[in-house]
Amino acid sequence: MFNSVRVRLTVWYTAILACVLILLALSTYFVLRENYTRRMDASAEEIADSFVETFAAEVKEEAGPEAMPHALAAAVEEHRLGDMIIAVLDSNGQVAASSEQGQSPESPLPDLKSRLAGLPSLHNLHLGKNMYRSYVRSFAANNGTLTLVLLQSLRQQNEFLHNLAETFALVIPLTLIIASAGGYFLARRSLVPVVAMSKQAEQISAANLRERLSVRNRNDELGQLAVSFNQLLERVDSSFTQQQRFMADASHELRTPVAILFGEADVALSKTERTPEEYRESLVILRSEAGRLKSIVDNLFTLTRADAGQYPLMLTDFYLDELVNECARNLRTLAASKSITLSCDADDEMPIRGDEVLLRRMIINILDNAIKYTPDQGEVLISCWTSKTDYYITVCDTGPGIPQEMQSRIFERFFRVDKARSRDEGSGAGLGLSISTWIAEAHGGKIELSHSGEDGSLFRIFLPQTRPSC
Repeated sequence: MFNSVRVRLTVWYTAILACVLILLALSTYFVLRENYTRRMDASAEEIADSFVETFAAEVKEEAGPEAMPHALAAAVEEHRLGDMIIAVLDSNGQVAASSEQGQSPESPLPDLKSRLAGLPSLHNLHLGKNMYRSYVRSFAANNGTLTLVLLQSLRQQNEFLHNLAETFALVIPLTLIIASAGGYFLARRSLVPVVAMSKQAEQISAANLRERLSVRNRNDELGQLAVSFNQLLERVDSSFTQQQRFMADASHELRTPVAILFGEADVALSKTERTPEEYRESLVILRSEAGRLKSIVDNLFTLTRADAGQYPLMLTDFYLDELVNECARNLRTLAASKSITLSCDADDEMPIRGDEVLLRRMIINILDNAIKYTPDQGEVLISCWTSKTDYYITVCDTGPGIPQEMQSRIFERFFRVDKARSRDEGSGAGLGLSISTWIAEAHGGKIELSHSGEDGSLFRIFLPQTRPSC
């Protein structure tokens, strides 16, 4: 039962409401009882003051030995109230006057002095079967001291508080029942969109990743949850589509060299007698395709480790201008084979901290692509300069350029502008720019295609001069 969010919300809501109602009931009960007590005490003090004044006035009007009893009787009679008992005790603790004409067996007056001994002037006193609020005050009379005792019955107060407690005991449970039912209804109604989203989400699988959750109100919390989930689905769909395309391209790229290896080996074994030149030619083809296969596997392994964050950078301090010049020198032979002029223009003194092996691989990949797609008698220029905070490397060629509709995809894995032409020229599998992009980003930089048209293409690399140590 408690596995349901609606039930848990209702239980929590009901428990909190119960605590609030109980605290409110207790506070009301004790505040009312305290107010009752304060009003009774204030009334008792006023009556006591008036009683003493009346007694003093009556004593002055009469003379003789009966003056004090008459004065006490007159004062008691004047201040007699329905639920209040007035008693005056003499110095011996005997009742000199009282508001009760005849003392019944249940009268609280007998042994009153002993019951009041040691108690404060204002207190609750249990006498007989009833509870009283007592007020005790001493006053002088005929060179003696009398004690005035006012006993106010607590019966009405106790009955009122008892009825109030019974009312609370009835109202609070009914309120909780009604509130819990309403809370469960509201929780159920509020969670209807969540249930609907849950059912929709259960129906989304790899076969229909393009499905999206319906959004009723984009401004409330549930709408924001649905929007966030839809954004997550878009990212998953994009990643899944990219992964499918990656697997298809990888399978295609691996299938071709494997098929060539298998076919060439089958041809070599199909004849019982072959000349050494024929075997050597077959071995050359096998070695070439094996090298191509090894390059693809190495690049895939590099990208896999990079995606998993398991390719640590080996940071060292070196000069970027020297690295650029070295890469240009290494590829001059490749450029010369196509009669391409490869030029290098680099500023001096460009210290950097990074992975020299990976940065060399990035620069060679960009240069290799430029030479590969530049026609004979063309030009390739690599430049390197510095700004206040960054290093810039640009590679410019005079090739035919990249079609506009393909420029946004050139950094995707296994993407090649002209697959047939690149394969004939012995290029890789379209992973060079993807690896170069990762290398630049791993160093806090980026690669972008700044321009591409009929006059050639321009790639720009940004690298920060300083980078935190890994």
